[in-house]
Amino acid sequence: MSDSSPAPSTAPVLEIWCDLQCPDCRTALDDLRSLRARYGDRLELRLRHFPLEKNKHAFAAAQAAEEAWEQGQGWPYAEALLGRVEELSRKGEPFLVEVARELGLDAEEFDTALIDGRHILIVDADQAEGKAIGVSGTPTYVIDGERLDGGKSQEGLRERIEEIADRLLAGQEQG
Repeated sequence: MSDSSPAPSTAPVLEIWCDLQCPDCRTALDDLRSLRARYGDRLELRLRHFPLEKNKHAFAAAQAAEEAWEQGQGWPYAEALLGRVEELSRKGEPFLVEVARELGLDAEEFDTALIDGRHILIVDADQAEGKAIGVSGTPTYVIDGERLDGGKSQEGLRERIEEIADRLLAGQEQG
């Protein structure tokens, strides 16, 4: 699991179950950016890995994203990959290192991480947890225990997430 906050947060958490080679997840990027702009640190966005079998570079992309998190650039890296899913499909794993280099990350360390598999357990754990809670496609969002499936349609999802987040934040202010 990729947690962008160094200390435990009291902010509501929105988990985004994602395949970094998925065109539907790329479509969801605009919603994620809007949510980040609207809530800032008041809503914690957590990327959870759910690489789909049909996307042959998704598992490696998830591992690469974990390396990016270790190097302090998790979200920028994930967004860069999602913005270029066709390129990832075409170029494969060398593209993962190329994007790391473009972002000024330690590309050699990315290459090594993909070879030694140091992040496989994190990706496997995310995927297993996703399956256990009923995730079957991407993107899928979980906020306050409610699962919202974006793999079929993105229509209305951001509004639903905002509704729940606003309710949770209002509850915190009263407490």
